[in-house]
Amino acid sequence: MPSGMSGGPRTDPATEAFVAHRNLLFTVAYEMLGSAADAEDVLQETWLRWAGVDLDTVRDKRAYLVRITTRQALTRLRTLGRRKESYVGPWLPEPLLTAPDVAEDVELAESVSMAMLLVLETLTPTERAVFVLREVFDLGYDEIAAAVDKSQAAVRQIAHRARAHVAARRPRTDASPAETRSALEAFQRAVDTGDLQGLFDVLAPDVVALSDGGGIKQAMLRPIVGADKVSRVFAAGLERFGAGLSLDPVQVNGRPALIVRLDEEIDGVLAVRVADGLITGLYYVRNPQKLSRVQRETTISR
Repeated sequence: MPSGMSGGPRTDPATEAFVAHRNLLFTVAYEMLGSAADAEDVLQETWLRWAGVDLDTVRDKRAYLVRITTRQALTRLRTLGRRKESYVGPWLPEPLLTAPDVAEDVELAESVSMAMLLVLETLTPTERAVFVLREVFDLGYDEIAAAVDKSQAAVRQIAHRARAHVAARRPRTDASPAETRSALEAFQRAVDTGDLQGLFDVLAPDVVALSDGGGIKQAMLRPIVGADKVSRVFAAGLERFGAGLSLDPVQVNGRPALIVRLDEEIDGVLAVRVADGLITGLYYVRNPQKLSRVQRETTISR
C-alpha cells in the first residue's frame, strides 16, 4: 500500500488519489472501529479494491474511496463485535497520540474522544457508519446510502435514530481543553505528592473509572463508580507503585491526557472526561496491544 509520495518518481492517478485522502480514510475507519490496528487493515483492503477500479468510471474519487472504506469497516465492525463478546474486562478504544491542531477542530476532537467513541460503541454497525459519515464528515445522504447499501429514505431514518441515541448518552457539558488540562494537572499533582485528599477532591461524586488490560495486564474487570471507591483504587496503586510511577501530559484523541510510566516504561494511557471542573470519567488503557500509537503522532483529518 502506498505510504507517501516524496522523493520518488511520479505516481499513477490511483495512488495519488489514495495518498491525498489517506488521513481522511483512516479517520473514517478509526471512528467506526475504535481501533487503529483494524483501521490500518481496512485501509489495506481499501487500497487493494481501489487499485482495481477503472478511474474513468469514477466521478468523485473522495466519495468513492470513502464508500469502499465504509464497506470494509462495516464488515470488520461486525467481526469485532463478536470478538468483543469474549474480551476480558471492559473494552476501551485504542488511544492515538494526536497533534495539537486537532483540538482546534472542536467537532473532530469531540468525535474521536474516548467518551464519544464509547457512546458510538452502543450503536449498531450501520447506525455507527451513518452517524459518523453524516455528523462528523458531513456527507450527503446520497453518498451515505451508496456506502451502506440502503435507500436514502432508510438512511435518513437511521441517522435520526442514531442522533437521538447519541444525544441521550453523550457526556453532559463538554469541557474545554483548558478545563480538562486544569483537572488533569490537579490529578497529576495529587498523584505526584501522594495527596489522597487532593485526588478525591478532583473527582466528581459519580465518577466512573474503566481500565482495559485485555486479559494481558491486570485491570479492573468492572467499572468502578464513585469518588470514594475510585480514589481508594488509585491510592492502592500509589502505595504499590509510587516510587517508580511517573505521569507525562500528552494529547490523546484530541484531548489532554497522561502517559503513565512505571520504572520509565510505558504502562498505559489515562484519558479523562471532565464536567464543571471535576473528572467524571477515567479511562485507563493498559493493554499493550493498544499502546503502539502513543509513541508517535497519528494524523487524523476531516
